[in-house]
Amino acid sequence: MISLCAIALSACASQATAPEALAPETPAAPAIPAPPEAGIATEATREANAALAARLPLDEQSDVEDAARGRIAYIDAPAILAEDGHVVWAIPQFDFLKGDAPDTVNPSLWRQSRLAAEHGLFEVGDGIWQVRGYDLSVMSVIEGKTGWIIVDPLTSTETASAALKLVNDTLGERPVTGLLYTHSHADHFGGARGVLSQEDAAERNVPILAPVGFLEHAVSENLIAGNQMSRRSTFMFGNTIPRSPTAHVGSGLGPGLPQGTISLIAPTEEISGRGTQRVIDGVTFEFIDAAGTEAPAEFMFYLPEKRALCTAEVVTATFHNLLTPRGAKVRDALGWSRAIDYVLETYGDKADVVFASHHWPTWGEENVDTLLEGQRDIYRYVHDQTLRAANAGATMTEAAEAVTEPAFESAADAFNTRGYYGTLNHNAKAVYQYYFGWWGGVPAEYYELPHVVTAARYVEAMGGLDATLAVGAKAFEAGDYRWAAEVFNHAVFAEPESETARNWLAATYEQLGFQAESGAWRSYFLVGASELRNGIPSLGNPQLGNPEFLRAVKSIDLMDSLAARYNPAKMTAEPFAVNLIFPDRDEAMTLHLGKSVLVPREGSVEDAAVTLTLDRSVLDLVLLGKTTLPEQLQSGAATVSGNPAMLQAFFGTLDRPDFWFPVVTP
Repeated sequence: MISLCAIALSACASQATAPEALAPETPAAPAIPAPPEAGIATEATREANAALAARLPLDEQSDVEDAARGRIAYIDAPAILAEDGHVVWAIPQFDFLKGDAPDTVNPSLWRQSRLAAEHGLFEVGDGIWQVRGYDLSVMSVIEGKTGWIIVDPLTSTETASAALKLVNDTLGERPVTGLLYTHSHADHFGGARGVLSQEDAAERNVPILAPVGFLEHAVSENLIAGNQMSRRSTFMFGNTIPRSPTAHVGSGLGPGLPQGTISLIAPTEEISGRGTQRVIDGVTFEFIDAAGTEAPAEFMFYLPEKRALCTAEVVTATFHNLLTPRGAKVRDALGWSRAIDYVLETYGDKADVVFASHHWPTWGEENVDTLLEGQRDIYRYVHDQTLRAANAGATMTEAAEAVTEPAFESAADAFNTRGYYGTLNHNAKAVYQYYFGWWGGVPAEYYELPHVVTAARYVEAMGGLDATLAVGAKAFEAGDYRWAAEVFNHAVFAEPESETARNWLAATYEQLGFQAESGAWRSYFLVGASELRNGIPSLGNPQLGNPEFLRAVKSIDLMDSLAARYNPAKMTAEPFAVNLIFPDRDEAMTLHLGKSVLVPREGSVEDAAVTLTLDRSVLDLVLLGKTTLPEQLQSGAATVSGNPAMLQAFFGTLDRPDFWFPVVTP
C-alpha cells in the first residue's frame, strides 16, 4: 500500500519539477538468465538420481542372471532391414548401456534398460524358447509335434521374420503350425505376416487363436483412434530422438519400437473363459481370460505338459500402465489384481516357470509365487490407496500425491514392481478416472477455459512474459522442476514464438526426463524438449495402416473409422445415402450422411443417392492414398451408378488430419 506521506511528497515534488520529468520511471525488467546447456544434468538431478541409487539394491543379480539365462544364439548382423533397404532395427543401438548409469539417466531405469536390451534366442524350458531384444515385445516359440507354435509375432513383419529365421537356423527349420495373439496391441500381432502368410495359413488350416473381442479392439486402438494415439506414441517411445545416455535408453517395457511394417491375419477363433482347453499341434493349452486388464482383449495360458505359465502382458518385470501415455481405454486395477491372484491360486504350485510377452522369464516355484504375489499386490495397492484418499475427499491430483511408494517388501525392494513403464502417480490418476471420470470434483475444473486462453491471462497476471520467465527460472534453479514446467508452459502457450520461453521449458522437461524412472516418462519429456528446441520433425505423414493390416479389418469397422473423420461443417447437401458394393467380399455397406453424423450400416438401400462398386481391397488402397478413385473409375476397377456428384460430396466431408500436429506448443 502507498502511504499518505508518499502521496504528499509526490504532490509536493510535482509542483517544483519540470513537466518532462513527471513521467514515472519504468521498472527495470527482471534479468532472465539463459537456460542451461542441453544434455547436462543439473546438481538437483544428480542428487535425486544418486539418492535413488543409494536406496535401491542395484547390485542384485537374480534378474541380471535371468535376463541372460539360456541364450543359445543371436542375430549376427548390423541390422534388420526392410525390403527397400531401410533399417527396421539396428542391432547395436543399445550397446552404450554398459557400466554405471551416467548423471543423465535414472540409475534404476538404466539397469532395467540394460537387462531389456539383452538380445538373442533364449531357451525357456523343455520345448519353449523366446526371441528377445529385437523389438519392444518378445516372441515365444513352442515346439509342437510337427512345427512351431508362435506366440505374439512381434510388432513388424521384418523383425518377426528375422526372429523366425534365427529360430530355424538354430533349432532346425519347421513350419508354423499355430499362431497365438495374447492380446489386442499391435506389438503382439503386427509381425504376423512375417512368420505366416494368410494363404499358407488357410491352405494348411493353421489355427490362429486370440482372446475374445480381439479383432474389435485391435481395430479401435489402431485405426479409429490411430492418428492421436500414434502421434503420442512418438513421444512415449522416443521414436524421433537418438538412442543415447541423453535421449532414449529404453521404454521400460522393452528396448523400443521397430520402424517396420505392421500386419494382421484375422484369428480363426477367439477364446473366452478360464480353463478353456485347446490342443495345438499336439500341445495342450489351458487359456485364462484376462479381458480388461492390460488390454480390453487378453488371455494368459498354462501348458500342463510343460508346467509353464504364460502371463502375456498381465505380469511382466515392471509395474505396467493403467492408463498409457499414448492414450487408450483406462484399465481396471482391481480386475488386473484379481486376474493375477487367480493364476497364483490356480497355477502357482503347478508352474516351474513363468514367461511373458515382454522381459525375461522367472524360474522356480518359489520365485514364481513371489513374482505373482508382488505383481498382484502392486495393482491392488494403487487401487485401494487411491480410493482411500478419494473417499476422504481427495481430488485426482491430491489422491495421486498421496499414493507413495509402498512399504511392503515385494514392491519396495523387488525391481519387477517398480515403475519402469507405469508409475504410481499416473496410475493412481487412472484409478481415479476409472471410478470418477476425468475431473477432480472441483466445480471450477468442470468447465475450464482452453489452455491457449488461460495461458495468456496467467502470464499477464504474473506481470508479463519476462516476469513469468523469472518465476520459472527461480523454480528451475531451486530444482523445483514440476512447478517450473507449469510456469514455463504458460509462457510458451501465451508466447509460442518466444525462443527463450521454449528453451527454458525444454531445459525443464529435460531434467524431468533425466530423473524419470519410467522409460515412457523419460522419452515423453525428452521428445517434448526436442520439439521445443528443434520444431516438429518433417518426416511426412506416416501410414496409419497398410493393405495387409486393412485386409483383416471388418468392413463395418472400416466404415466406423470413416465416420470418425466426418466433418459436419463440410456437409453442404441435404442428407443422403451412399451404397458401397464390395464384390470380392460379397458385401454391401450403406453410409447415411446426415447434418451431424455419418451412420454406417451393413447392406444396401434402394434410395441411395449413389452406388459405388469396387473391391474392398481397392477401397483400402484408395483410403491409404496408394491410388485414387478417378484412376480406378477410369480403369474400370470401380463403377458408379446414380449421381456421381454425391460421391464427390461424400468424400469431401472426410477430414485428413495431419499426423505431426503440435503437442508441446499451441
